[in-house]
Amino acid sequence: MKKHAIIPIFIPHEGCPNDCVFCNQKKITARQKPVHPEDVKNIIEQYLTTLTGRGLETIEVAFFGGSFTGIPLLEQSAYLAVAKQFKDNGFIDKIHLSTRPDYINEEILDNLKYYDTDIIELGVQSFDDSVLKASNRGHNSEIVYSSCELIKSYGFQLGIQLMIGLPGDTHEKSLYSARETVKIGPSIARLYPTIIIDDTELLAMYRQGAYQPLSQQEAVFTTKEMYKILNTAGINIIRVGLKSTDIISENGAITGDTYHPAFRQLVEAEIAKEVLEDKLVKLLSSSEQYCSKSTMEKQHFTFESNSRCFSNMIGNKRSNKEYFSRKYPNLRIRFAENTLLADNHYNVLK
Repeated sequence: MKKHAIIPIFIPHEGCPNDCVFCNQKKITARQKPVHPEDVKNIIEQYLTTLTGRGLETIEVAFFGGSFTGIPLLEQSAYLAVAKQFKDNGFIDKIHLSTRPDYINEEILDNLKYYDTDIIELGVQSFDDSVLKASNRGHNSEIVYSSCELIKSYGFQLGIQLMIGLPGDTHEKSLYSARETVKIGPSIARLYPTIIIDDTELLAMYRQGAYQPLSQQEAVFTTKEMYKILNTAGINIIRVGLKSTDIISENGAITGDTYHPAFRQLVEAEIAKEVLEDKLVKLLSSSEQYCSKSTMEKQHFTFESNSRCFSNMIGNKRSNKEYFSRKYPNLRIRFAENTLLADNHYNVLK
């Protein structure tokens, strides 16, 4: 049962004068009504009518959509005061926001601390300066390190968002960003493959031949390796890939193959496949009965996961099941649930 809920408050591109090549929020914002503190109150109350009484351990109010700490301090305070009132009254548990690394300083953090903010996510995207420059981020990696250090020194929970496949990015640069993230030690992270959407400079670059997006296979492979680096370090990866509602475009039009509605499952299924095959091969190498694909009598194996990870073990659209069937036709493999296994742990039994 779901134990954690987020009440999202979308502050459309407020506070961010920058035009990153992949972002079109500024154009969309021009067609949207501004969000006022009273709107925030109404949104929270509306969500609480469905969330209250469901046994949730944590309810967060999260300010997303723009660079929250880039808006004037008085406006920040007006939004935060509404959320803090709900927190003080026990209706929500945490206040969560996202912003840019170059919009963090002591005055801003003092104000966030006053309003009892809990989580600050930074849209870092990459730790490689050439990628940041090519993406028109408007800052270099130096400010990322100093902002992260300052946020942690105040006792806030830190989150880092990384993008894969930006202009100038490579597989090696993405893995470097993941390793630098581990050195900083955030509590949470998000991994987003770059998506080309309408009304962006990135789309113009693509049409001019100045940018080549990753294939879906490339995006999954790189994200998988980054995921493993972060997960091994104990960082909670709260999002992998964009939801359709995250694509801020008038008609949702996208270009390229990196968007998939179940991108996280594609990544986690690949990790499951690796773990399962590694354990299977070790068992086979110790089995004298396994000779070749021409073996007449099929050997029986059981692949196990808990119920939450069962779909990852099977694979998106049964991709893992079909993979093992094709590659090991002389084996009979059964997929089963084991309630004693932890998340992302898999057994292979003979």
